[in-house]
Amino acid sequence: MIAAAPAIRLRPETDDDRALSRSIYASARADELARVPWSVAQREAFLDMQFEAQRRHYRDHYPQAEWSIVVVDGADAGRLYLDDSCDALLLVDVALLAPFRRRGIGRALLAAVLARADAGRRAVRLHVEKDNPALAWYQRLGFVVDGDAGAYWRMQRPATANEAAA
Repeated sequence: MIAAAPAIRLRPETDDDRALSRSIYASARADELARVPWSVAQREAFLDMQFEAQRRHYRDHYPQAEWSIVVVDGADAGRLYLDDSCDALLLVDVALLAPFRRRGIGRALLAAVLARADAGRRAVRLHVEKDNPALAWYQRLGFVVDGDAGAYWRMQRPATANEAAA
């Protein structure tokens, strides 16, 4: 039997989603923090601090961004933050809760982002941690490293790569 593709939609993130967004953030950092010899309380305090710092940074640096919650088959599953305020479409953040990973949802989200950029013949930019396995996936999709940002690579899928699809 072939499983049906999940129904994926976006809804605006609201202030009521702060705890959900923090859970999504924590889920994305779970593997990394599992290797740290901290107590649960220490991990939670670290995650609280880092989540708030990230949230402030995103809102300060990308005030025009679209803050969306990813909903899969009616359940809150992740977040997608896009900044459409400059010449390129910036993928600020995409993260899914663990139960929703490896189900094609991230692929579908990125396909929609790329299609949106294609429609406007625009580049797509993002940052990715240098040791993130998604780096190879982004490269297969036409993203190239265009700068070093410390722990992250700045990547771009140039607009010229999109012309065949437009």
